[in-house]
Amino acid sequence: MSGTEPRTVRVVPNGPLMVQGPVRIEMPDGQVVESDRFMVAICTCRRSKDYPMCDTSHRCRKRSEPSVQRSA
Repeated sequence: MSGTEPRTVRVVPNGPLMVQGPVRIEMPDGQVVESDRFMVAICTCRRSKDYPMCDTSHRCRKRSEPSVQRSA
């Protein structure tokens, strides 16, 4: 990356790594995941169904809230 600005990576407490895009992620198994978005959320909790991209699975759900059921 000589001659270019360094990428900014922001660590979100209890959340993803936010990386300035576009990005190319090389996985341990050799798979390559690319995103051309201007900001990319990379999962750090491994709960994401779209891993390595974050799908906000890290967010806690309040268990004390009763479920709302609607009748037809």
